[in-house]
Amino acid sequence: MKKILVLAPHTDDGEFGCGGTINKLIAEGNEVFYVAFSPCKQSVLSHYPSDILVTEVKAAVKELGVKDENLILLDYEVRTFNYHRQAILDDIIKLRTEIQPDMVFIPALTDLHQDHKTVAEEGLRAFKFVTILSYEMPWNNISFETSCFFKLSEDNLSAKIRALKKYESQSHRPYANEHFIESLATVRGVQINAKYAETFEVIRWIN
Repeated sequence: MKKILVLAPHTDDGEFGCGGTINKLIAEGNEVFYVAFSPCKQSVLSHYPSDILVTEVKAAVKELGVKDENLILLDYEVRTFNYHRQAILDDIIKLRTEIQPDMVFIPALTDLHQDHKTVAEEGLRAFKFVTILSYEMPWNNISFETSCFFKLSEDNLSAKIRALKKYESQSHRPYANEHFIESLATVRGVQINAKYAETFEVIRWIN
């Protein structure tokens, strides 16, 4: 059994970037820890409770198979991560000490969102001696090297879709729909002669 750590700047980033892979890794007997750095209270639409994403992420990761105790929620304010680099690095180093993961998933180092980029850079700083894969978020990636693929089964993809449907408060996003999610998984599957897949950029691979 391997320990896998997913660093999600905001609730739902991990599901979008590697939700199918999370489900696959858990089904294969690995233990996955999911860390969300912000519940994005400042970005929630006014007709929802400000902490709605806390409720939604708990339901979402459960669909993927993540244990309740393996969901870690931090409370950084959205779009301010670059002002809190040292605190974020300290939190990540604490996670490294407590979890000692074998593999870490982070956003792309070239991600345009300032929070995503900060978590990616500080995640690399903390886990430079661990296998690190960057997950894809096409709406934020100007360039992305598809250098690693995880094949997904129908069940893996269905779990990802079910998880993302738990984010009712984010359903207005243009990428938050079943058609887009399945289409992207299909495109990535075609690249490796599989039905569905998720792709990652290899930052460091240690075996």
